[in-house]
Amino acid sequence: MLDWIDPIILNFVYAALGGFLTIWFMKLGCGSFNKIVNFNISDELAKGNVAVGLMICGMFIGIGVATGLVIGLGLS
Repeated sequence: MLDWIDPIILNFVYAALGGFLTIWFMKLGCGSFNKIVNFNISDELAKGNVAVGLMICGMFIGIGVATGLVIGLGLS
């Protein structure tokens, strides 16, 4: 189907799209979680709340790993 495109360029495009999708899902997940909880994540991080920072870190790692697996397994 895409035989006319160099595989290196095609892999770069796949990686760029995968990175964009991962960042988009992270923003979507953080935004939806911010609507669910009864505090503002940005305000709590500005106050130096380490627990909220660790929670967001865990969310980003989980969403990133899950999206990376889905994209990676979808390409094979």
